[in-house]
Amino acid sequence: MAEEIHRKTRPGAPAGFFDCEAAGLRWLGQASATGGARVARVLGVGPEELLLERIRPAAPDRAAAAAFGAALAATHDAGAPAFGAPPPGWSGPGFFGPLADPRPLPLHPRARFGEFYAADRLAPALAALDGVYGPAERAVFDAVARRLLAGDFDDDDPPARVHGDLWSGNLMWDRRGAVLIDPAAHGGHRESDLAMLELFGAPHLDAILGGYREAHPLPPGRERRVGLHQLYPVLMHAVLFGGGYAGHALRLARALV
Repeated sequence: MAEEIHRKTRPGAPAGFFDCEAAGLRWLGQASATGGARVARVLGVGPEELLLERIRPAAPDRAAAAAFGAALAATHDAGAPAFGAPPPGWSGPGFFGPLADPRPLPLHPRARFGEFYAADRLAPALAALDGVYGPAERAVFDAVARRLLAGDFDDDDPPARVHGDLWSGNLMWDRRGAVLIDPAAHGGHRESDLAMLELFGAPHLDAILGGYREAHPLPPGRERRVGLHQLYPVLMHAVLFGGGYAGHALRLARALV
C-alpha cells in the first residue's frame, strides 16, 4: 500500500524555509531511535513544499501524554553542540512563526544559555517591536537581559535538542501517541519546550510533565522560571499578532527583575 502523504505548501516561501524545517524534523527524528518523541517523517522537500507522512488524528489519553513526556525528555537528552546550534544540514537563520508569516530565528552557537537567550532571542524580538514600548518599559527588558548576560539563569544543564515552537498545535496525536510537527529546532534549554507547552495549554499537561520528570528530574524552582522561557514566544506573538501580547510580555519581564 502506498504511503499516505501530507503536502505542506507555501507559494513564495522564504528561501530555504522548507529545507530548514526538514533538517529540523530529521534531527529531532534521530532521537526517536533511542526513545525520543515521534516526529512526522519527511518524504520529500522542495522550494515551496514539504511532503510528510500523513498523521491520522486520535484523541490522546493520560497514558499517551505521560509516555510523550518521557519521550520528550529523551529527545532533549539527545543534546546539541551548543545553545543556538542549528540542526545538522542547515546553516543560517531558522524560522519562527506561522506558515503565512515566518520570521527569522537567529541560530548562532553559543556556550551559555543566558548569552544565547539575551542576544539571539530577546534582542531581535524587541527590535521588531521598536516603538511599542516606552523608555521605562524598555528598561525592564534591559534589566532582564543584564541578568541573563550575568549568568543569573545559567545552570549546569547542557544544550538540549529542542523542538523550539512546541505549542499544542504542533503536537499531534494518533492511535500510537504523540507526533511532533512544525519545529523551529535548535540547541536550547529543555525548559523552553516545557514552558511553551504550558503557554497555551496541552491535553493532559500534568501527565506530560509527570512523565517528563520521571524520565528526567528537573531542578527545583522550575515553576518560577516558566515566565522566563515564555518571554520570547510571547514577544514574538506581539510581533506577529499584536493585541495584548505586548502587555503580557511586559508582565513576564517585570516578574524577572
